[in-house]
Amino acid sequence: MSDKRALLLNSALELFYQKGTSSVGINEIITYSGIAKKTLYHHFSSKDDLILAALALRDQRYLQWLEAKLTDAQNNEELVKQLFYALNDWFNDRVAELGGFRGCFFINTASESVTLDRQIQDRCASHKVAVRQLITNSLPQPNDRLVDALCLLKEGATVSAFVQGDKQAALRCIDIALAYDTQAPFPV
Repeated sequence: MSDKRALLLNSALELFYQKGTSSVGINEIITYSGIAKKTLYHHFSSKDDLILAALALRDQRYLQWLEAKLTDAQNNEELVKQLFYALNDWFNDRVAELGGFRGCFFINTASESVTLDRQIQDRCASHKVAVRQLITNSLPQPNDRLVDALCLLKEGATVSAFVQGDKQAALRCIDIALAYDTQAPFPV
C-alpha cells in the first residue's frame, strides 16, 4: 500500500470511527490527511469505496487484536475470561491499535442509514461472521450454544459500554457466560 493511500485510509478510518461515516465528508478527510482530492480519487473511486476500505482495515485490526487475546486458552472458562477481559480493556481505552472506544465500527456504520450501499451492509455483516468464527475456532471445547451466548453477550456489552457508558459491561458478562456454559440446554 502506498504511503499516501495508507495515510488517506487511516485518516478516513479514524474520522469515520469518531464521527460516523455519514457525517464525515471527503473534504474533511482531505483536510485531516493533508492529501490532495485528486490523490484521494486516484486511490478510491467514491466515498463508499473509501468506507469499504476503512471497514476492511478495521476488520483486519480488530480480528488480529482479538485473535491475539484468545490464544492458548486451555479450556472454555479461560477463553471466556480472555474474551471479556480483552473487551474490558477496549471499552476502557487500553487498546492502542483500536483507538479510543467509540462502540463497534460495524454496528455504528450499519445503523447510520437504511440507504447504505448493500456492499457496506454486507461488509459489516461479514465482520460479525468472522468474529463468530474466530471465537468458535478459539474455544478449546467448541459448543454452538456457548458461541451463541458469547457473541450475543459480546455485542450487548459493546453496545452498553458505548450507548450507556457502562465501561464494566464486559466484566459482568464473565459470570453469565460461565454459568451458561455449564447449564443444561433450554427446552425449545
